[in-house]
Amino acid sequence: MNRQAQGVLLLLFGGAVLRASLTDLYLRYVKEGLRPFLIAAGLLLVVAAIMTLWYELRPAADDPAVEHDGHPHHEPRVGWLLILPVLGLLLVAPPALGSYAASQSGTALNAPRQSDYPPLPDADPAPVSVLDYAARALFDRGASIGDRRVQLTGFLTTGGDGRPILARMVLSCCAADGRPVKLGLAGEVPVGLPDDTWVEVVGRYSDRIGRDPVNDAEIPYLQVESWRRIPTPKQQYD
Repeated sequence: MNRQAQGVLLLLFGGAVLRASLTDLYLRYVKEGLRPFLIAAGLLLVVAAIMTLWYELRPAADDPAVEHDGHPHHEPRVGWLLILPVLGLLLVAPPALGSYAASQSGTALNAPRQSDYPPLPDADPAPVSVLDYAARALFDRGASIGDRRVQLTGFLTTGGDGRPILARMVLSCCAADGRPVKLGLAGEVPVGLPDDTWVEVVGRYSDRIGRDPVNDAEIPYLQVESWRRIPTPKQQYD
């Protein structure tokens, strides 16, 4: 591939990175705090592309396509096929990780964590993340929850027993290392909804513990008192 093609690819790829990072699209790939780094990387790629194209297209005394033997040499055109994945980034927006990824991976809470948890928020119900509730339920055995009502948001996926469970994907850095945190649901369980439906549930701590069929890790339960269907949130990862 010649320098002009490389410059075009750099320009398109940098544009794709900027397009994702200047909108909410980047949240499907990485954690929210990485946005400034993505913007900087996209700008650097665009600047590098512009400089490459300027260098190649500027007037020159000699024709760069002519070699010492007097015959023009052309780069293989198949190199332009590299533009296809870049166009895919520009034109196609894959969905965030959801129920399929959750069903293929074991729950992320399979090792003890610190059990000194801060008090829940004062609101009733107390808004907590799926990860926070699951950690308190497993490793604190609900002591830091007590009889408080909690409010959680996540998507539905089908558990090993065929019943719906609540899940949320957690990232260490990007979607490539995404792992699900899963909660079993008891009581007023959402029924009749397809996988990947986002719901907000209100309930209390349950001492019931299940097992993840993927990695045999413990899955805590929530005693659901009420639930409602909600639109897919902008930030889908914990």
